[in-house]
Order: sequence, then C-alpha cells, then structure tokens
Amino acid sequence: MAFVPPTAEQLGLYLGLGEIDGPRADLLLTTATALCQTIVKPLPEGAEAVVLSVAGRAYVNPQQVSYETIGPMSVQRPQGSGGMYLTKADKSALKSLAGRGGAFTIDPTPETADPSPTWPIDDDPGPFFSGGGDASYGDIVGWY
Repeated sequence: MAFVPPTAEQLGLYLGLGEIDGPRADLLLTTATALCQTIVKPLPEGAEAVVLSVAGRAYVNPQQVSYETIGPMSVQRPQGSGGMYLTKADKSALKSLAGRGGAFTIDPTPETADPSPTWPIDDDPGPFFSGGGDASYGDIVGWY
C-alpha cells in the first residue's frame, strides 16, 4: 500500500482538537509532506505519522513561542517546539520506513564466480624461494 496524505480531520484528531481550521491544516499538511519528501521520495507507507507530527507542531505553535504570559497564566514550551521542521527522529523514522539505514552488507562477488583459483599455477617459484619444499610455501630468501 502506498503513502496516503493525512487529512485536516486526521490532524484535528491527532491534536485532540474538536474544531480545526481546514484550509490552514491542509496547507500545513501539504507543506509537511513536501518537507518529508526532501528526505525520502516517494514517501513510504507509514510516513503519515511523521507528516502529522511535523504539521501538528506547526499548527499548535506556528511562531515557535517558547514562553508566553497572558494575565496571571504563563506557559513555557520546550525549545524548538513549534514551526515547520524535521527533527532528527523524524528523519530517522522516514529513512527506516523506506528501508534505509542500519547495518547492511554488499557482496561484490558475481553469482557466476567459480571458487577454484583463476591464476595460473607457476611451477617455477622464482628467485625469492630457496627451492626446498613447496613452491608456494617455500623458504623465502631474504636480502642481506
């Protein structure tokens, strides 16, 4: 199954809001989808959660306010809790959903490779062997 962009209604449910500004939510979801596609394109199945997270941060705190006081009430939000951006965890999740990341091995050996030696076996060991024993494991004559 392919990626299906979340709807404004789903964003409202994600944020726990009874009412949501539809056009604004649609804009944020479209922008969040485009931002996620800078990491992985096309977006994989399951990327809806990351898109909702990114759009949700921007919806509830568009100006990235970290401290706000209204009358006797004050609220302090964590740094970077608003605006439109991808966290390191968002990027990792997108890569993981796309099947990228983690350890892997690439075997460069062709499937048609023969395990037998491919070089010619030389009966003449050359000047570096003393001539005693097996030519491939003979005594090496050093330079003195």
